Amino acid sequence: MVKENAEAFIAIIARGFIFEVQKGLQHFMMKEKKQKLPLSFYQGTDVNAIAQQLLGKLLSTYIDGKLTSGIIVETEAYGGVTDKASHAYNGRFTNRTQIMYAAAGHVYVYQIYGIHFLLNIVTAPEMTPHAVLIRAIEPTIGIDIMMERRGMTDFKNTITKGPGAMAKALGIDMSLNKKDINGDEIWVSNNGIVVNADDIVACPRIGVDYAAEDALLPWRYYIKDNKFVSKLYKPDK
Repeated sequence: MVKENAEAFIAIIARGFIFEVQKGLQHFMMKEKKQKLPLSFYQGTDVNAIAQQLLGKLLSTYIDGKLTSGIIVETEAYGGVTDKASHAYNGRFTNRTQIMYAAAGHVYVYQIYGIHFLLNIVTAPEMTPHAVLIRAIEPTIGIDIMMERRGMTDFKNTITKGPGAMAKALGIDMSLNKKDINGDEIWVSNNGIVVNADDIVACPRIGVDYAAEDALLPWRYYIKDNKFVSKLYKPDK
């Protein structure tokens, strides 16, 4: 009888805990819905300005009932048909790149090396294929979930350091391609953090050596001294 009473008491406590967790999650989701960046944020034609303005914003995913979030600390801008580093350079229009020509606020996910998924947000008016690659976040919510997805037992800054690691930690894959960035599965919100211009480093993008002179454009942006940035810029002396 004592054992049965104890088990019943534990079950009641567990149900109460689950209820409180669910209530807290609902409250967070309602708050986030109000703070999601409006589509107008992505509709500007200056992709570099948008890439910088995304720094400090909160990127979240809610996948398979699991919420994960982090502060965007590193981005790269891609300027469409005139940018030799862009998938849409010279008007390239394929099954993969067609989403870049869609209206601003769509998610563009692609895979590299058959392993890593990379998250981009389409910007600018329709048929202007600008995009911002999200390269790194500073994790804030669901860190245990991120560690599990990354197969990590100890927390390290490599958990979301670089676009492939970040995507895996957030549960991002091709199923999110072409989705609305203001949807229920993935979104960006304003968490009140303001990143001053003096705290933003502008430098060449990573892995775009094929882009000739455009490889030198300082279109990668990151928050200075943040330990989750994929690679700190060290200019040639």
